[in-house]
Amino acid sequence: MVKKFTPEINKIYLMQTHTMYHILEGMGSIEVDFNAYSNWGDKLIFLDKGQYIKFTSGNFIVRKIEFKDEHVFRNNEVRVLFKHLVSLGYINFNECEDCKTYLDQTAFSKSGSDIIDISSNQWYWQNPFHAKKEEYHVIFDVKDIIDKNHKSNLSNDQLIKLLGPSRYTAQAIFKSRVGLTIRSLFTQKRISESKKEVAFTDKNISEIAYEYGFNDPAYFNRIFKNSSGLSPSEFRKKINFKERDSFSPKLFELLKTYHAEERSVGFYADSMNLSPKTLSKKVKDQLKTTIGQLIRNEIINSTKLMLLDGRNIKDVAYELAFEEPNHFSSFFKKHTNITPSQYIAKNMKYDQ
Repeated sequence: MVKKFTPEINKIYLMQTHTMYHILEGMGSIEVDFNAYSNWGDKLIFLDKGQYIKFTSGNFIVRKIEFKDEHVFRNNEVRVLFKHLVSLGYINFNECEDCKTYLDQTAFSKSGSDIIDISSNQWYWQNPFHAKKEEYHVIFDVKDIIDKNHKSNLSNDQLIKLLGPSRYTAQAIFKSRVGLTIRSLFTQKRISESKKEVAFTDKNISEIAYEYGFNDPAYFNRIFKNSSGLSPSEFRKKINFKERDSFSPKLFELLKTYHAEERSVGFYADSMNLSPKTLSKKVKDQLKTTIGQLIRNEIINSTKLMLLDGRNIKDVAYELAFEEPNHFSSFFKKHTNITPSQYIAKNMKYDQ
């Protein structure tokens, strides 16, 4: 099923099936499984069943594709897109010509398997771990085992034994390519999944601890706090799922309205009745970025929209309060790796 829509701010979209989100428009923060990411313009995000996604600003437009043909996901080449916690599954849409062609010109098949195959090939081309293809298969074999057993209270020996004859090779590959031990990833998975239970259900904390293989709730509390900086009870209170925080929507609305002429932290802090220090801390805690980066993201987003609308580079520079067009061009290139002229030429070529 293909659907184009504007996501509701701060709504938790929990995946009931394997799903792809294509970010068509918008800048700001996107949260996946309690991790916040920014600058998601024109990317394809792949989400596994049970994961969630949340948009913290109201200017996103996305295309959502749900894949309900389960046999597709038994293919080892496909799982790279959906095995998050090892890495977030996304494709750089602007670098994937086959993705562009398929999504813009091709009618979707019922299974949607074509775009999955194209994206899998692109993911390997991006090579986020700088690994050989056979090493990736080992990495995701490990992830499959962890996904199936993360609720079990496995000892280190029991976990390693599940890897089979290749366990010593697997441990070395995982450590060198991913930068984590298999045991630490196992613990991460248990805590990551338990966070969802803590945040989005009314289950007793002890009940959640036992469900995820922790025989001692006090030990679960310590591990949880070491991972998140908060106890489970504090984490539940902070997430406050039933009463959503208005901080992010208000901030992004201010950025959208004033980013062209107001670029100081003080302005946005005053507008939100906060001190600059408090605002900076809340942005870092909730959005995992800085207020300066958010302002730059808005400027870049506005620039792209105006350039694609046929606006003159010089006029865009002055409208965005740059004293000189060359200052504007330097800023744009610094944050996009291409000049405004190159951006225009690239998109004109694509539109032809």
